[in-house]
Amino acid sequence: MGILSPINKNAGEGRIKYEKKRQHILSSYTNFVEIDLLRQGNSMITLNQNIKRDYCILVSPSNQRPQAYLYAFNIQDMIPVFTLPLLPEDSEITLDLQSILHQVYDQGRYDLIIDYQQKIIPALSKNDSIWAENILKKQGLR
Repeated sequence: MGILSPINKNAGEGRIKYEKKRQHILSSYTNFVEIDLLRQGNSMITLNQNIKRDYCILVSPSNQRPQAYLYAFNIQDMIPVFTLPLLPEDSEITLDLQSILHQVYDQGRYDLIIDYQQKIIPALSKNDSIWAENILKKQGLR
């Protein structure tokens, strides 16, 4: 499973290295999951670039290639629940990243650590900015 970092998404040596590793995995019998929760940088997904999305999760079970599952979503959406590809004889496992994120945020007390007065980079659209501002106000963070 890969969670993309800015080094992987921006042009340069880090992206080239990641693309080689990614291609090696995709040409093997290894299951592949790629999670992109960054709005900045260049998308690693070359399929269907017409999909308007802030984030995406690519799930590529080795036994279904070249088919894969693309979960595209935006900042106002819940992170989709998806099934982790395992061995055929293993029971399916679904991963609910939204619940995990909420749990980590609450247990880590990130509401006390994150400075919500800072500008969001990259900037949100006007609609998303209003949405985010309303959430922060409801939570008493603005």
